[in-house]
Amino acid sequence: MKEIAEIKKLPPVYSGKWATATDEEVQEELAKGIPYTYRFRVPKEVIQALTLLDSVMKVSWKLDTLGDFVIMRSNGQPVYNFCVTVDDATVAISHIIRAEEHLPNTLRQALVYKTLGFPMPFFAHVSLILAPDRSKLSKRHGATSVGQFREMGYLPQAMVNYLALLGWGATSVGQVVEKFSIGCVNKSGVIFYFTKLRWMNGQHLRALPFEELSKLIVERWKSIGLLTASEGPFIDEAVQLLKDEIDLVTDSDTSLSNLLSYPVRDTLSRPSEIEITDFKQYALSIFGVHWFSKLIVEDKLPEVSASLLAAYDSGELLGALEEGHAGRQKWVKGFGKTLKRKREITFHAPEGVINSKAPWP
Repeated sequence: MKEIAEIKKLPPVYSGKWATATDEEVQEELAKGIPYTYRFRVPKEVIQALTLLDSVMKVSWKLDTLGDFVIMRSNGQPVYNFCVTVDDATVAISHIIRAEEHLPNTLRQALVYKTLGFPMPFFAHVSLILAPDRSKLSKRHGATSVGQFREMGYLPQAMVNYLALLGWGATSVGQVVEKFSIGCVNKSGVIFYFTKLRWMNGQHLRALPFEELSKLIVERWKSIGLLTASEGPFIDEAVQLLKDEIDLVTDSDTSLSNLLSYPVRDTLSRPSEIEITDFKQYALSIFGVHWFSKLIVEDKLPEVSASLLAAYDSGELLGALEEGHAGRQKWVKGFGKTLKRKREITFHAPEGVINSKAPWP
């Protein structure tokens, strides 16, 4: 039957061979021990079509496209569409909301509801969330469970925000709770862009109060063994320094590792070994503008580095860092005045050398 239907490009329909068999024919097959199934007889003669008032879309089927379908297998086990209908009806399920890919099941279940005299529930079939290639979102496209997204560093509020935008257009949990209506749900498939979710998570991450953000990041660092302490000047400074460049909590792992492993003393001790062209590229990677990287090179960074190293050895620099962000800024300004350097260079260059996570060329 399936082969013939495929050739004719029609849905496979049971031929009904045994629907009109005589009792003698049936008993003869049973005596042979031939396995058999129970089928639901679709009432084609009476009902030409079945229409459901779906809460999202109007759904209608021509029943001549559906053959008598199995409701109990040859091993005596009832099939899903029969079991779920009886179960939902006996526990008085009033609303069934599920993906549009369940529409073929809904047709069979609706017929069982009507035949057994059960009240029909309200159905709502929502559109699928698609991958960027417009195929069904699956494991091959990345994380597909809430737990996986949590492990990757996504915030609950960011996930709710993004999913609400995909399915309806709401922007917050409060708006969803207050104004949600199933009739407003998108009727067509929407694409799940991981890059957009990541960006949105970064916005939510940076909008958190500093104490809450610091707690999230520090708990992450402790869980992977980067830190043993939960508070202190270094932790506050590290979070303050890295928070604007991460979109996920897990991004902070690499950022902190690079910061802790950066060879500050070795770098400042041998600046003359660095090729100027390489250094310009490095400065550009830190500051992002050509004119500024050129100024740093022309302003004799080796001299600045030597003075900076001396301040580090004497403890002067560490003392300023312990005072927090304001203390560091104050020290850098004084450092520039002492060396009579241009303020825009001295203010940024030492911080760039000390704090940058970019690798030295």
